[in-house]
Amino acid sequence: MADKIAFVFPGQGSQYVGMFSGLVDNFPVASQTFAEASVKLGYDLLSLCINGPDEKLNQTEYTQPALLTASYAAWRIWQEKGGTQPMYMAGHSLGEYSALVCAGVINFTDAVGLVAERGRYMQEAVPRGTGAMAAISGLDDETVIDVCAKAAQDEGVSAANFNFPAQVVIAGDAAAVDRACLLAKESGARRVTPLAVSVPSHCSLMKPAADRLHSLVNKIRFMPAAIPVVQNVDARARTDPDEIKQALVLQLHQSVLWSTCVAVMQRLGITGMIECGPGKVLSGLIRRIDKSIVCAGISDTVSLNTALSM
Repeated sequence: MADKIAFVFPGQGSQYVGMFSGLVDNFPVASQTFAEASVKLGYDLLSLCINGPDEKLNQTEYTQPALLTASYAAWRIWQEKGGTQPMYMAGHSLGEYSALVCAGVINFTDAVGLVAERGRYMQEAVPRGTGAMAAISGLDDETVIDVCAKAAQDEGVSAANFNFPAQVVIAGDAAAVDRACLLAKESGARRVTPLAVSVPSHCSLMKPAADRLHSLVNKIRFMPAAIPVVQNVDARARTDPDEIKQALVLQLHQSVLWSTCVAVMQRLGITGMIECGPGKVLSGLIRRIDKSIVCAGISDTVSLNTALSM
């Protein structure tokens, strides 16, 4: 049993066709949430999530509002069921937007439109095939950073996600990522895995997208967070709307310090974390960071009941 809990929200890669079908069938607030998003987007988001096709759901401009909406639907169900109020929230990459919606910082429909545009800006910033990402396992953070610096040459490659000790995701120009992968193997990496992504997130190639996003973010009203949100760029817990906004824009082209975010929440007294949204990606990362943290999820009725018993 966890005394103090945090809610964590998944990012891209956790989506799958059929996600949340059980929760939508059993909780009207979930189908209502998808309906609200569909009005904002101008297409049937629930049908895309339930029926696919995969190819469309996995396009970043559709993936991002789908995951945000699913996560917010899960949060509304949690509140409806009288679940324990978390002390902190955090999200991995896109998941930070879900956290900010659930913490009361950004209006839900504003956020749906924002992340749809975020996805479009990201795709337009880097033509398909020119960027890449890869997961490197078995090397410490500093070695991966050094490998990227040596591989960059006249292109860009850097650490994008510090997911857990001894696993770092890198991103950048495709050729530079390939060079970094070779150097990582030569440096003793246990595993190097190219990732099937349409855009290389959290690297300098996303700076043009971040500039466009900044203009759009400034048009949206940010409120003080009702629950502090630990943000990706520096693992600081924030409630101030202006500070949150600045960190959110930086996030798109800077590293996601996920393992540090988890460690910070643990130091702040958190003993349990609930993954609010599809899949179990974050729960797996958290267990690799510290096995003492109790993890649960909200992705179907069974996992919801387990989480409510924490």
